[in-house]
Amino acid sequence: MRGDCFLEKVRGSMEKQTMTHPTIEQLVSLAKRRGFIFPDSEIYGGFSNTWDYGPLGVELKNNIKQLWWKMFVHERDDMYGLDAALIMNPKVWEASGHVTNFTDPLVECQKCHERFRQDMLEDPSQCPSCGGAFMPPRQFNMMFKTFVGPAEETANVAYFRPETAQGIFVDFKQILDAYSPKLPFGVAQIGKAFRNEITPGNFIFRTREFEQMEIEYFIRPDADWNAVFEEWLSQIKKWMAAVGIDDARVSYLEVPDGERAHYSKRTIDIEFEFPFGKKELYGLAYRGDFDLSSHQKASGQKLEYFDQQAGERFIPHVIEPSLGVDRTVLAVLASCYRQQEMEKETRVYLALPFALAPFKAAVFPLLANKPELVEKARAIFHDLKTPQHFVGPIAFDDGGNIGKRYRKQDEIGTPFCITVDFQTLEDNTVTVRDRDTATQKRLAVGELAEFLRQQ
Repeated sequence: MRGDCFLEKVRGSMEKQTMTHPTIEQLVSLAKRRGFIFPDSEIYGGFSNTWDYGPLGVELKNNIKQLWWKMFVHERDDMYGLDAALIMNPKVWEASGHVTNFTDPLVECQKCHERFRQDMLEDPSQCPSCGGAFMPPRQFNMMFKTFVGPAEETANVAYFRPETAQGIFVDFKQILDAYSPKLPFGVAQIGKAFRNEITPGNFIFRTREFEQMEIEYFIRPDADWNAVFEEWLSQIKKWMAAVGIDDARVSYLEVPDGERAHYSKRTIDIEFEFPFGKKELYGLAYRGDFDLSSHQKASGQKLEYFDQQAGERFIPHVIEPSLGVDRTVLAVLASCYRQQEMEKETRVYLALPFALAPFKAAVFPLLANKPELVEKARAIFHDLKTPQHFVGPIAFDDGGNIGKRYRKQDEIGTPFCITVDFQTLEDNTVTVRDRDTATQKRLAVGELAEFLRQQ
């Protein structure tokens, strides 16, 4: 936890602080300006709502994935990790139903020939671009098709996976054979998935290439699945608190009968109030034994669990918490965006949890034109990056005046700024500035590593 001095908020600053709901334009601008997220192929005019994670975005995204793996794999004793292939045997997608059922309704304007997902239109009879009438709808399969081998022929058709879950189901037997796990247990995976969305959009919310963090949690068919379901809902809530997602902007939609997948007895869509409206952030579903049963039937392989104590064989049922990495990044940015009126100017900062911050601290010399200050700051910077003191990436910044450096680090979410000044040369102490309160305290250089380690 932070030191007591940083927990004491400055009354005047708090009175002026505004915790805003940023617009999507503000988030896109900050993300590009500070190197979180760039438009893909921008020098060629971009490419169909495709985005690249820049230097800080990579750090933020990796921190999210590492924290998820730590919470849901490393800190548990009932979880196994997996990294399945992106292109699998096409029979996988036939058995899972994706080849025939993974479709969206597509309509095309008779006048301008622009195409839309019919279920996403406010007025399904009229084109929002030109007002023209639509042609009859048709079903559009969202899987990306490719060919394996030199010949582009039907026998060589394959697909980029549209979800990570099926890799877990088809490797279920191998996990049983290798580890003999005891029920209940889960298999966790983080990885890319691909969907040929008709209308991607809203920044990184809906893209054709994205990452998922998914768990398939296997239980006995006669288990109290609803209790397990509620426990996983509780775990997702703890996760959202850990990454700083604003609970006031989260809602839980019990998907009613008729709208759930045919195999699901219960599904909850966890929704977040994004700048463009309330949309699904995460999903939690009880999938029954549909997937394993389908693959057992299609493959001819026994995908059963043998309970040695009870002496019975059965196909386990599954509860699936499914979390999108990219949507998590967007929800975190929206939740942690702050504006504060200070000294007759607006300060923008990201109140990122310490575990997610791309840089854990930044080291400054007070004046960049004083060699003795720069040398001392460099020495502290390198010391904090040594293995015995390392707590994460540390930034060094001597560009511009100190105020501009503070503002830059605030915007990228750096929790602490460490300033080397002339007093440092006298007593080996530095000024440590807290990002959220803008308050400062002097600490001995020798205390810095432990101070950061305690966050």
